[in-house]
Amino acid sequence: MNSLFLLKQSSALIVGAVITTLGLALPAAASTFNFDPPFDSTKLSTSIPRSEGGADAADIYYPVLPDKASKDSSLPVALLLQGALVDKSDYSNFASTVASYGFVVVVPNHIRTLINPEASATGLFAEQQQVNDVLTYMKAEDSNSLSPINDLLDPSTLVLLGHSFGGAVGLAAIQGNCVPFLCTEQFERPEELKGGVFYGTNFISPLDNDDLPIALVQGSLDGVATPEEAEPTYAGIQDPPKALITVLGANHYGITNEDNPQRDTVTPTLEQDVATETIARSSALFLRGTVLNDTEALDYLFNTGDTLDKNVSVVYEAKPVPEPTSAISVLGLGAIGIGAWLRRKQKLERC
Repeated sequence: MNSLFLLKQSSALIVGAVITTLGLALPAAASTFNFDPPFDSTKLSTSIPRSEGGADAADIYYPVLPDKASKDSSLPVALLLQGALVDKSDYSNFASTVASYGFVVVVPNHIRTLINPEASATGLFAEQQQVNDVLTYMKAEDSNSLSPINDLLDPSTLVLLGHSFGGAVGLAAIQGNCVPFLCTEQFERPEELKGGVFYGTNFISPLDNDDLPIALVQGSLDGVATPEEAEPTYAGIQDPPKALITVLGANHYGITNEDNPQRDTVTPTLEQDVATETIARSSALFLRGTVLNDTEALDYLFNTGDTLDKNVSVVYEAKPVPEPTSAISVLGLGAIGIGAWLRRKQKLERC
């Protein structure tokens, strides 16, 4: 009998005993949640004005909704901040999958020049100002009767996605201060920003996220932003909810349509399309669960799905539940958290 079975058995007995003692009844957990995305998605190509002048070419991926649902829709906006020198087209599989879970995903190509005392480079480099520029543009599109995404959005809810350098930009934006190289002028975090998920990303610690949910998604074979570097970044996120989601066998470019062996020499062992789908699904479900309060998505990602999906390992810290139910909630979440830690340990040992 393995330790994971013993943990699950003892946790169930402890929680059951507490519930019996206090005379409480809890609803049965939903068992019918399907992680398959509920929608197809499509793409709109456009350009997004920049506050300092000029515009960014951008692709917008959004779900194809039934007529009735589209009339009552209120979909959150998700801005994908690209990795350094990675074209927006390389994220089409990832972005379309996230969109199919009920998000409108914006993927700009942001060209700018990075300057330091020794050298400069011009190319595709995300920056913090994109957060406010994209939010302004999407609010206008939601009110534009000629736009395909007219009346499709919830402009009060913006979430961030990011890859590598773009993930660092996203974490800086959530923290709210203007970080050199990630921010060129000044930055004020909009109140519409509600959380983010970032792949292959490290950041300075500690990170004051002001209660905004953050997930780090990490390839176990990432040779650029290593798992060892991700752990202190995760530990430095001050406020839960937060998660460290490891995709076993993926390298730094598991999020893109194709691997890039020139920039990450570690060969992935997980098929590229499987890695991209897994990263997209984990990202979308974390945001649905924490930002949109989708309890089924949260349960799947951190409990049911983490058990069933051999490619995913999850560490999760939930936001504390206030009294008077805090004792039971902490006990239950503690059991889930320990279970997730053991599952992650076992999976990593098998990798």
